[in-house]
Amino acid sequence: MNAGVYLDHNATTPVAAEVISQMVDAMSQAWANPSSVHGPGQGARRTLADARARVARFIGCLGTELVFTSGATEANHMAVLGALTARRASMRQRVVMSAVEHAGLLALAQRLRSEGVVVDLIGVDAQGRLDLPQARRLIGTDVALVCLMAANNETGVTMPVADVAPLAQAAGAWMHVDATQALGKSALNFAASGADLMAVSAHKIGGPKGIGALVVKKGLALPPLLSGRQERHRRGGTENLPAIVGFAAACDAAAAALAHDLEQMRSLRQRLQAGLVGALPEVHVFGAEAPRLPNTLCLRFGELDAELVLSRLERAGVVAASGAACSAGGTQPSHVLLELGASTAQAKAGVRFSLGPQTTGEEIEVVIAAALRVIGPLLAPAPAAAIAA
Repeated sequence: MNAGVYLDHNATTPVAAEVISQMVDAMSQAWANPSSVHGPGQGARRTLADARARVARFIGCLGTELVFTSGATEANHMAVLGALTARRASMRQRVVMSAVEHAGLLALAQRLRSEGVVVDLIGVDAQGRLDLPQARRLIGTDVALVCLMAANNETGVTMPVADVAPLAQAAGAWMHVDATQALGKSALNFAASGADLMAVSAHKIGGPKGIGALVVKKGLALPPLLSGRQERHRRGGTENLPAIVGFAAACDAAAAALAHDLEQMRSLRQRLQAGLVGALPEVHVFGAEAPRLPNTLCLRFGELDAELVLSRLERAGVVAASGAACSAGGTQPSHVLLELGASTAQAKAGVRFSLGPQTTGEEIEVVIAAALRVIGPLLAPAPAAAIAA
C-alpha cells in the first residue's frame, strides 16, 4: 500500500523487513510452547530467553524485570490495578497522574473514580510542561502510584520523570512511566529513570502490533492482571513468541541507528516547522518552547478543523493525524490541547505530524508544498468586496 508521505509514526510504524524475517523464522523454527519440557519446547524457551535479553538491553532493564504483554494499554492497566491491589493493606489507595496522559489511562482513571478510588491530576502550563509545584502538593504518603508519561503522544512534549521520581520515592509511592512514545525516540534507560514500572510497545519502533511489555523493578511484588505460570507468574497465557522475537528485532535495529535517527528526525522536524510557520503566519505550534521528542510537530492552521485539514492533505498525498490514533474519528476536542489552554475550536484544530527514521528531506518539502497549496487558500483573508457583500 502506498500511503504517499506518511507522517503518523506516533500512531504506528511500518514493520521493518528484518522484523518480518525474524518473525517468520520464529513461526517456522520455534513454534513449540516455551513452557513444554520436551526438546522443541525447550528450543522455543531458549528463543524466548534470547529475545527477552535483547529487548531488556534496549530498554535498560534486567531480563527478569520484563513482563511481555499485548501492548502498552495492558501494561498500563497492569501497573495501575496491580499497584492498588498490592498497596491496599497499607491504606494507600490514591493515584496521581498527569492531566495529559494517554486517553486510555485517563479512561481507566475515570472508571476507578466511579469505584471510589481517588485519582488526582497534575496540570500542565500553556507549553505542555508539567506543573511541578502542584505535583509536590499532590504526591503525599497516601498515594499508591504516580503515573507520568515519558513524552506526550500528541504534542511530543517530554515530561520531567527525573524530577517527579524522587517526589514519589520520598512519599513512599510507586512510580509508573508510560514510555510508549519515548521508546526509540530518546535514550531510554529504565535503571536510570527512577521508575518502579514502565510500559512500552513494539509497534512504535517498527515492530509488530499486539506485543509490548511492562518493566517491573526487581523486588516489586506486583499482582498479575492475568493469573498463570508464565512470565514468572506475573502474566498468564502462552507467550506470543513470534511477536516477542519481532519486538527484539525492532529493538536491535533501533539501537544500531538511534543516535543518527534522533538527529535526522530532529533536523527534519525543525525544517518542517520552519517551512510551515514561515509561509503561513496563522500556524501555531503547540509546545514550541518546551522540550519535545525529536520527531513530533503538533500545530494548528488558524482554527481550521483538523478533519478538514487532514482530508485535504491526504488527497494531496500526505498522511498525518489529529490527536491520538486511539481517539481519532471522533468530534471531541483534544483533551491534551485543552489542558494547554486552547479553546474548543483550537483544540479541534490540532494536527500532528510525526516523523520516522525513514522520513526524507524530499518528503518534508512535499509536505510543505502540499500544505501551502491546499491549506494556504483556506487561511487567506476574504477579499474586501466579498466582505462588503
